[in-house]
Amino acid sequence: MIRLPIDKLAEKLASQLNGTAGRLFVPGGPGEPLGLLDAFRGAPDLAARITFVGAHVPGINRTDWAGLHETARAEGTFLSADWRASFEAGGFALRPMTWFQAWGWLGTTPLDAAVAVVSPPDADGRVSLGVASDLAPAVMARDVFKAAIVNPHMPRVAGPLYDLSAFDLVAQDETPLLTYEAGTLDPAFDVIKGHLQSLLTPGASLQFGLGKAGVAAVQALEGLKGLRIHSGMVAGPLQAVLDSGALTEVVTGLAAGDADLYALCGRDPRIRFEPSGFTHDIRTLAAIPKLAAVNSALEIDLFGQANAEFQNGRQISGTGGLTDFLRGARLSEGGLPILALPSSAKGGAISRIIPRLPQTAVSVPRADVGLVITEHGIADLRGLTLDGRAEALIAVAAPDHRDGLANAWTDIRKTL
Repeated sequence: MIRLPIDKLAEKLASQLNGTAGRLFVPGGPGEPLGLLDAFRGAPDLAARITFVGAHVPGINRTDWAGLHETARAEGTFLSADWRASFEAGGFALRPMTWFQAWGWLGTTPLDAAVAVVSPPDADGRVSLGVASDLAPAVMARDVFKAAIVNPHMPRVAGPLYDLSAFDLVAQDETPLLTYEAGTLDPAFDVIKGHLQSLLTPGASLQFGLGKAGVAAVQALEGLKGLRIHSGMVAGPLQAVLDSGALTEVVTGLAAGDADLYALCGRDPRIRFEPSGFTHDIRTLAAIPKLAAVNSALEIDLFGQANAEFQNGRQISGTGGLTDFLRGARLSEGGLPILALPSSAKGGAISRIIPRLPQTAVSVPRADVGLVITEHGIADLRGLTLDGRAEALIAVAAPDHRDGLANAWTDIRKTL
C-alpha cells in the first residue's frame, strides 16, 4: 500500500494505465472524487486515452469526465446536458440499462483500475464507502488495481467495510463532498404529497427517486407511524421525518443532500447502507410487504406508457432504478407501483399526459405502471381495460387538456 497526496494519485493512476486506453472506475453520487478531478484538470494530459467508467447521475454529478482530454473517453448509464457535448462527439458511450443491470455491468466489464472515496479508517484499519455505498461494492469485490481516497467529510456508515490495507494506493483529500438540492415543491407536488399520504398504511415501505417527486414522497411520511424506507437513494428532509417517529428503519445505497444529511447518515442507527445488488434486486423487493415505489416521468400516454428519458426526441437522461422498483412493487404483497408527476408544464400550456408516445420514447411499458398520481387525483390502472386506462388518465390530466385527450383517444381507438 502506497500513500500519496491527491495530486500524485492522478499521476500514479495515469502511469498504472500506461496511457493505453486503460479503463478506470470512477464512482458517482456524493462519492465522485472531486479532489482527483481537480488534479486531472490541473494536468489534463494525465487523462489522455483513459476511459472513465461509472454511473453518474444527472442533477447530482455535473462532470464531463470525457471532456478532460480530447482522447479521454467515458461510459455511463445516464445522459445529461453536462456531458452531451462528449456524447455527440463520440467521447461518451451511453449504456441504456436499469440500475440493477448497472450493478451487473460494473461487476463484469473490463476494468484496469478503480478509485473510491472512503471514510477515515477506524482503530482496526477499516473504512466505509459512506453515503456512496451503492455501486462501488460491485467493483471493490473485483481483482483490479484499487485506490482509496480518504476524505474526512465522508462519514462512516452502517454498511460495507473494507480493510484500508487491501487498497494498492491511498491518498488523502479534504475536498467537501458533492451536495444536492431538489428545490422547493411547487403547488402541484404539495397536492400530490397529500395523495401519496392517503395511500400509505402502517407497515408500508417507501421507495422514491430523484427530484421533487422524491421530496414529496419523504414529506408525505410526516405525521404517519410504523413505516420504513427501502430505496436506492435518500434525499430531502430525512431528519424531520426521523424526528417525527414515522420511520423504524431506512435502507438505502446512496444519500444525496447536504453536509447535515451526510452527518445524519453516519450517526443514526436506523439508517443502513446496502449495495445496489441488494437494494434493487427484484427478489429483495418482492419479499418486502406493502412496498410503495414512488417515481416520476416526463410524460405518460393514454396507454399508460411512460417516458423518463427523452425530450423532443433527444435523449436527456436514463432509466436508473425506475423499472427495477416498479416491477418489485408490483410483486410485493400489497405493493404500489406509482408514478407521480404534475399534470402539466410551462404554466399549463403543455399536458404531461399525452395521447401516444413515440415508440423510441417508451422508458416504462404500460404493464409496469400501476398508479399515476397528479395534483388532480389518483389513476389506479391496475386491472383496467384499454379504454378504462385511458379514461382514468384523462380524469387526472389538467382540466384544460381533457377534451383534447378524449378526442385524441377516440381517433386512436379506431386504429387499434
